Amino acid sequence: MTNNHSFVKGSFSEGPAAPRDPVEKRSGFFILFESIIEATARLDGCFSQEVYLEGERLVEKARLTGGVTDERILGLLRSSNGFRQLVHSIGISVKVQDQADEKLYFTFENWGKTSKYETGTKLGIPCPADGSETLLTLDDYEWSVDDDMPGKFSIEFERAGTLATASIMLYLREGYQAPEISAEPPVDYESAAYHEMIKKSLVSRGNNKRLKAAIEKAKRGEDVTIAYIGGSITQGAGAKPIHSACYAYQSYALFKQLFGQDSNGHIHLIKAGVGGTPSELGIIRYERDVLRDGAAEPDIVIVEFAVNDEGDETKGNCYESLVLKALAADNEPAVILLFSVFINDWNLQDRLSPVGSRYDLPMVSVKDAVVEQFRLTKDEGNIISKRQYFYDIYHPTNAGHTVMADCLGYLFRETDRSLPDQEDISLARPPVIGNDFIDTLLLDRNNAAGIATITSGSFSETDADLQMVEMDAQPHGTPQFPNNWMHVSGTDSFIMTIRCKILILVYKDSGSRDFGSAEIRVDGQLAKVADPHLNNWTHCNAMILLNEPFAQAHTIEIRMQSGQEDKRFTILGFGYVR
Repeated sequence: MTNNHSFVKGSFSEGPAAPRDPVEKRSGFFILFESIIEATARLDGCFSQEVYLEGERLVEKARLTGGVTDERILGLLRSSNGFRQLVHSIGISVKVQDQADEKLYFTFENWGKTSKYETGTKLGIPCPADGSETLLTLDDYEWSVDDDMPGKFSIEFERAGTLATASIMLYLREGYQAPEISAEPPVDYESAAYHEMIKKSLVSRGNNKRLKAAIEKAKRGEDVTIAYIGGSITQGAGAKPIHSACYAYQSYALFKQLFGQDSNGHIHLIKAGVGGTPSELGIIRYERDVLRDGAAEPDIVIVEFAVNDEGDETKGNCYESLVLKALAADNEPAVILLFSVFINDWNLQDRLSPVGSRYDLPMVSVKDAVVEQFRLTKDEGNIISKRQYFYDIYHPTNAGHTVMADCLGYLFRETDRSLPDQEDISLARPPVIGNDFIDTLLLDRNNAAGIATITSGSFSETDADLQMVEMDAQPHGTPQFPNNWMHVSGTDSFIMTIRCKILILVYKDSGSRDFGSAEIRVDGQLAKVADPHLNNWTHCNAMILLNEPFAQAHTIEIRMQSGQEDKRFTILGFGYVR
């Protein structure tokens, strides 16, 4: 492993490989404390655990894990200059079980002002895998004048899938004092108090006819498929290992344990969570990722968009459309609405739960289970703290994912012990928000023939650098929207003629400065400008281009903005309603 193999662009500053200054007397606080980390395969060929710090992430980690409340300290964490003023050194401890000879490398990247990922200081130091502490002293390094803010920590491994326990401590300079944090007792999953907390998650049992039917099929040894669709929490973010510690896999395994027969081979998992995406994209992905283009008929569909749908342009119309699309399947699947929660106790349950009430669906709220007890001390009855539940400001730890799985498990048990409802739910009622997107389908390079007439122009290449998502029980990532159109250079427009009443563009967001903005014209009129730097990380963005009551022929033109013809732009696909 070379010391700068990850950094193909920008400068890399390396300090001494061993600590030179004792830190026993220095005040400090943890950013990670005995956290499980995993070596994930990256596109550059490295295997790493990345800890993002930009925005408020570092501040929230200091609050959550370090217990920091001093606003002066928190303010300094928001910029690279402030970080250097505050922090004397970074202590890194990583323990890889049964692989103490593993070669590890710790990096600290600052985002740059000129070019976010390329002009900031990048620091690195090798560290052992036996749990002993390595010290990265900031004054031992040369720093770029272009530093903007702390970007990320990364721990690189020699092989993918390696699990370790890691702590990262920020030791402070003289004049700054961090609070002392006492260790918390582990979560007691068997306690009566824990089970009472889990019970609070059941918002509504709903009509149980469909869910009981799936449970009875499982008990008879018949094939049963449980599908999950949602955002990064459903993808498994924060869980280590992501494919087997995530709530989706844990609750699927719990269902098998409760109702499966023999080897449980008749119970199947479909996991279709994609990080950073709302139900506006979920409705486009549903046929492909959940129904597998007609190859799968899930018996249970769990929908989790309660913390992702703030970005839904339709404010719930796509969510209700997705729910109805699932419910309307010929095999009459059970649909469960799951409401996860962010560290600030927020979700969109108030907006989305009326959809469940309208169709009498089972609803499970992790927010209802955990938020009230978050405010208590251990002496007052706290069962799991935010430090124990959250991996970062958005995603659960392994313990948090277990809580989510147990909330679903409680619904499964309650349904099993309840008398069956004789009548099925009724879909013949007006929507509470809207159902305009229920018939949305995906259009991409692979299936466009017969649906639309397309001249790709200078959008003729195919982008392979895509958002990677761990689907189903797979530990490796699957590229999202591989059948795309990418512009590399040139001035020719992408032109599509299609008859539809709704059209949604899906395009790639990227942190690379190689990408530029594109103008979208609908029937000759400028409709939208698609900026691939809205979020500045590689993922999928959805944007509504048309939403009309009746279908008619439309011409869509996409071309690079003036002066950005030599930039890249990737059209991942479209969602359309005839």
